[in-house]
Amino acid sequence: MSSDEVRPPIAAAVIVQDGKVLLVKRRVKEGSLSWQFPAGEVEPGETGSQAAVRETQEETGLTVTDVKVLGERVHPNTGRTMIYIACDVVEGTASVVDDEELVEVAWSNSKELIEYVPYPFYGPVQEHLDASLAF
Repeated sequence: MSSDEVRPPIAAAVIVQDGKVLLVKRRVKEGSLSWQFPAGEVEPGETGSQAAVRETQEETGLTVTDVKVLGERVHPNTGRTMIYIACDVVEGTASVVDDEELVEVAWSNSKELIEYVPYPFYGPVQEHLDASLAF
């Protein structure tokens, strides 16, 4: 891949249910990230929201619907453009479906979150979590 070729953005699904947020533990660490939101590359012809919904289904088996785009930024650790999408669960139970990519899934409340992700979230994502997570 040439250095001037633009890599597609990564869409991340921020899924809150019953006051907890869904996190997945990746088999291969991206930068220093291991626990993160279900996420993956936006494919040609797809919106960030569609990618977040698709990746969640592929990785965890959970059917979600996109609610709103929380924000977009270039990730400080990976240099990739990230699109964060708030999603609601439609049906299903989250589990490790894509075992080549994931080793574990977890639902975390606000208090436990720092144990999974020991650094601050992107501002708009943190605001969404502050407003929706139980302590």
